[in-house]
Amino acid sequence: MIEMELNKIVIDEKRHDQLIVLKEKNGNRILPIVIGLAEASAIKLKISGFQPPRPLTHDLLYNAIENLNASTVKIIIDKLEESAFHAKIVLKTADGQEKIIDARPSDSIALAVRAHAPIFVEDEIIKQSETFNQNNDIK
Repeated sequence: MIEMELNKIVIDEKRHDQLIVLKEKNGNRILPIVIGLAEASAIKLKISGFQPPRPLTHDLLYNAIENLNASTVKIIIDKLEESAFHAKIVLKTADGQEKIIDARPSDSIALAVRAHAPIFVEDEIIKQSETFNQNNDIK
């Protein structure tokens, strides 16, 4: 698995998509992921330091996890199937048990920026995406 970090969010005017771009933490490889507007906004708001008057959905999730005395250990993007990425949220409970929850990468990343949790991607997924990046001139 490769540790990645949030590099940027790109609005693609041609396709009307939002792309989140993850960059290899100690390297140059990138992984673009198409996400929804709500998730892109949730990530942008958090990294910009905006504090909403009431919790947004991803803030609610983060607060629920913390209030149950659990913590977000890491996010793993582990599968690419029919052009859709799949992710897992790895939690640790108060008694030290690890719990793995299936999730969309966009929601997982929105949680990761709140929990300051590392993001990992299976190496094979990065290799599969390199062709996509070259064909679509994503840097």
